[in-house]
Amino acid sequence: MKLHWFWKSVLAGLAGSVAPNVLFFLKTRLGILPGFVPYAELQKTLAMLTGADVHPAVPWLLSFVNGSLVLGPLFRVACPRLPGESGFVKGVWFGLIGWLIVSLIFLPAIGLGVFAANASLGLWPALMMLAMLLIYGVTTGLVHDWLR
Repeated sequence: MKLHWFWKSVLAGLAGSVAPNVLFFLKTRLGILPGFVPYAELQKTLAMLTGADVHPAVPWLLSFVNGSLVLGPLFRVACPRLPGESGFVKGVWFGLIGWLIVSLIFLPAIGLGVFAANASLGLWPALMMLAMLLIYGVTTGLVHDWLR
């Protein structure tokens, strides 16, 4: 059975979503940057916007939905325009672009400030987000190449 391009991109995005969440899980379990909890900040923001309690799993699930159904297909569309020949290099570029967007728009929107400066933890949160988004991009790029 031949998969349609959309489902291939969703699978690539899902694989990409798993990888940084494993890193974030390890960050939490190992006690690295315990003051940097963007999912908790997102949960608070969602609760404020909806006026209702938001289960802690919701931000985590949203990251999988976004990574799979939005960013996976977006990677496929952006792929021909990204520098490089391989899924790895294109994934690095996608991750860097995503990091800038997250750092300049998403983190300030949930109250953490530009590059998570309001977390008062120095450059570490920004570097953690960079690592997570590079892992997402590279994994998505490699799986995307493999499925083509």
